[in-house]
Amino acid sequence: MTPSVSAFRAFRIHNDDSGYRAGVESMTADALSPGEVLIKTAYSSVNYKDALAGTGKGKILRQFPLNGGIDVAGHVVASTDPAFKEGDAVLCTGSGLSETRDGGYGEYARLEARWTIPLPSGLSLRESMILGTAGFTAALALLRMQDSRQTPALGPIAVTGASGGVGQLAIDIFSRAGYEVHAISGKADHFDFLRSLGATACIDRHQLAFSGKPMDSVRFGGALDNVGGAMLAGLLPLIAPYGNVAICGNAGGIAFDSTVMPFIIRGASLLGIASAGTARHIRDEVWRHLASDWKPQHLERIATREITFDELPEVFVHMLAGDSFGRTLLRIGNTV
Repeated sequence: MTPSVSAFRAFRIHNDDSGYRAGVESMTADALSPGEVLIKTAYSSVNYKDALAGTGKGKILRQFPLNGGIDVAGHVVASTDPAFKEGDAVLCTGSGLSETRDGGYGEYARLEARWTIPLPSGLSLRESMILGTAGFTAALALLRMQDSRQTPALGPIAVTGASGGVGQLAIDIFSRAGYEVHAISGKADHFDFLRSLGATACIDRHQLAFSGKPMDSVRFGGALDNVGGAMLAGLLPLIAPYGNVAICGNAGGIAFDSTVMPFIIRGASLLGIASAGTARHIRDEVWRHLASDWKPQHLERIATREITFDELPEVFVHMLAGDSFGRTLLRIGNTV
């Protein structure tokens, strides 16, 4: 299925006798992971997971070598699956990219048809990668919460880690869906920006005191937690009856100390959000929402930086140091 494609550039990650290393190099389409759909890439994005993989600071890749990038969008060059034809605009997030197969950090990528999403009407390729895994995760959390009967009437949604990519997109997405959003962040200098995205209240996590009681006065209708640890433990006693807490991150630690009381007295639910392995029919539903009724209104504001391959190592360093802000878009091709 491989057409005549000349050698192209890719940001490739190795781990062998010469050590762990990553950088831009030349490769051919024949060397890409197997799949039914070959695309010429237009955009990818930079996630915290990409920074861990690209520097070796986290055990992300399960085989080597692989191209980095857990997100990708572009146009089909060739396909053995009749569902896709040359020129189709498509995207893919997670689904083994930069874990078990080559990711989106290449001028070409080969995808499995079962995880390749036709670009929904209402989104450009650029917009789809501003969203990427971060936006998909936030929208998946909202979908799961609403499947568990979350409604705006239950009260405001707390978004922790609100200054990060997932947090910023969650503010915009939940607000768009009709929820009041309270942003929790340790970066008070970003509060005006978070309000501009739709947050009705901003709470400094350094000044957020939890009582430590198994149950406390209701403060939030639900929450999207990017932090885990003590933050998650502190939020649970504050959730309204039959409210939901969706957990999608562990910036504050992987363990938390809590009790059964919020669950058996108020009927609260704790929902795990595992975006990378989401079933295809759920992916389709999430992307339909992101292209229509949940589409963030401030995507260009959230996309704070656009880079090329050569700038990836510098961005990884800043991201791991906590110095990044908003979403970083990787421009690969020339299409929008």
